[in-house]
Amino acid sequence: MNLKRVVKKLTVISALLLGSFLTAHLSLSAADETNSAIRSGNPIFPGWYADPEAKVFGKEYWVYPTYSARYEEQTFFDAFSSPDLVHWTKHSHIMDTNTVRWAHRAIWAPAVAENNGCYFIFFGANDIQNNQQTGGLGVAVADKPAGPFKDYLGQPLIDHFYNGAQPIDPFVFHDLDGQYYLLYGGWRHCNICRLKNDFTGLEPFADGTMFKEITPTGYVEGSVMFRRGDKYYFMWSEGGWTGPDYSVAYAMADSPLGPFKRIGKILQQDPKVATGAGHHSVIKVPGQEIYYIVYHRRPLGETDGNHRVTCLDKMEFDPQGFIKPVKLTFEGVAPMPVP
Repeated sequence: MNLKRVVKKLTVISALLLGSFLTAHLSLSAADETNSAIRSGNPIFPGWYADPEAKVFGKEYWVYPTYSARYEEQTFFDAFSSPDLVHWTKHSHIMDTNTVRWAHRAIWAPAVAENNGCYFIFFGANDIQNNQQTGGLGVAVADKPAGPFKDYLGQPLIDHFYNGAQPIDPFVFHDLDGQYYLLYGGWRHCNICRLKNDFTGLEPFADGTMFKEITPTGYVEGSVMFRRGDKYYFMWSEGGWTGPDYSVAYAMADSPLGPFKRIGKILQQDPKVATGAGHHSVIKVPGQEIYYIVYHRRPLGETDGNHRVTCLDKMEFDPQGFIKPVKLTFEGVAPMPVP
C-alpha cells in the first residue's frame, strides 16, 4: 500500500470518527437542552389554591392546599401528587364537610402527617372569633394519602383561644426523638403543643403546661418547622394575606420550644413576577440536602384576595446555615424524582 493510499484511508477514518463524535455531542447537548427546558412552571397546577402543605410519601411528593375561595365555598380539600415535582395529578375532594359535621365553612390550611400506618390531616374550620363559637382545629384520618379522610375525633381538637392564638393554621412537626408537636395560631400568636402518640389529643409538657407560646417578632400566621443538623428552623408568614406585603420570615434555635429570634424575610413579592408570596411549606428530598419551598402568591394584576396560586422554587442555605432569599420564578423547578 503506497503512502498516498494510507494517508487517504486515515483521513476517511478520522472524518468518520469526528462525525460520530459531533453527532453524539450534539445529541447529548440537545438532550441536556430538552431536560433543562422541562420545568414545573409556576403555578405548578391550575386553579385558585393557597396555604400549601407539602409532604413526601413513598415515591411521591404531595401538596395539600386550601381551596382559595370565599369562606362559604371553602368546604373541601383537593390534593395533588407528583413523582418528580413537574407532573402533577389532582385528587379531588379528599375531605369535605359532609364527613366533618361540626365544620361548615372556612376549611383551610391543612397539615398532614403519617403515623402508625395512617394519614392524618389537621385543619382549621369555621374561622371562629371567640370561645363561644363552634370550630377551631380538627383532625381527619385516612388509610392512604389521597383519602378519603373521615373525622377522627367527632369534635375539634382545639376549640378555644389560648395565649391569644386563634386556633387556625396547624403544622405537625415530628422530631428525631419520635415526639410529634403541633404548632398553630393566628392573630399574631403562635403556640406549640405535644401531641399524643395516637393523635387523639394533647399531652402536657414536663412542667404540666399544655400550650407554650413561641411567638417571634413579626409573626402573623402560617407556622412551619423543620430540623437541619442540630438546628430547629421556625418559619411563619407576615403581613396581610390579601395584600402585596404578605411574606415569609424565619428564626433558628436549639430547641423546638425556642426561644426564636427573628432573623429576616426569605420570601416576599417581586413586582416583576407576583405579589403576596407567603404561607408556605418546605420539601426536603429524602437522603439529600436539597430543599424546595412550596408557597402561594398572587398573579400580577389580580385584585381578588382569593385569587392565589400554588408555586414551587428552590430554597438554599449559606455556609453558616442561614436561609438565602428565595427567588420567585415563572419557570419553577427541574424534575427531581423521589430517590
